[in-house]
Amino acid sequence: MTTTLITGANKGLGFETARRLIAAGHTVYVGSRDAERGRRAAEQLGARAVQLDVTDDASVEAAAKAIEADGGLDVLINNAGIEGRGAGNIVIGAADVTADMMRETFETNVFGTVRVTHAFLPLLQRSAAPVIVNLSSGLASLARVTDPGTPTYAYPGVAYPASKVAVNMITVQYAKAFPNMRINAVEPGFTRTDLNGNTGTQAVEQGAEIIVRMAQVGPEGPTGGYFDAEGTLPW
Repeated sequence: MTTTLITGANKGLGFETARRLIAAGHTVYVGSRDAERGRRAAEQLGARAVQLDVTDDASVEAAAKAIEADGGLDVLINNAGIEGRGAGNIVIGAADVTADMMRETFETNVFGTVRVTHAFLPLLQRSAAPVIVNLSSGLASLARVTDPGTPTYAYPGVAYPASKVAVNMITVQYAKAFPNMRINAVEPGFTRTDLNGNTGTQAVEQGAEIIVRMAQVGPEGPTGGYFDAEGTLPW
């Protein structure tokens, strides 16, 4: 039995990923900052709930101890993330972004990913087939964001894409450091979720596809890569 933890899984892509992996036979922990929302989501899914705020050391450490006591972990999906839009659901561009805005975004998307990964590494290293999936974005592709005339080029935000570039680098460096693990970054696509004020162009069922696929890679599967549903993305 494969045991999987998904951060930020009480709604959106995390919830849909949990649903699909449970259907595939995984035991899934729904990580949620709000314990009650997590409990309700887990009950609906047939999953296990664990309170987990990726920005809080004590919360993450408590979650790791709870999951260790229950038997361990095989797959970690670092899904929790924020985009950091302003009033009126407007993306904050270069003229208005501040260091505090950057810090808030990085606290969840970057430091949260490292905090959770670090806490669960001992459990993953005991697994016969450990996997980490980091939620990135197509906006983290420097090749795409510098290609004029594309939707990626047109995106004006600074904090979110910068944070996901950092996630990509984290993914590569962890993959090199732990060659026994399969560690990859994925781009789910522009999906309708609360993160973007439900402005996305595809449903969570489509967005979850690459997450679910990479959560199930075997020991001979890719590692240190950057993927969407169509294949490998340019850095």
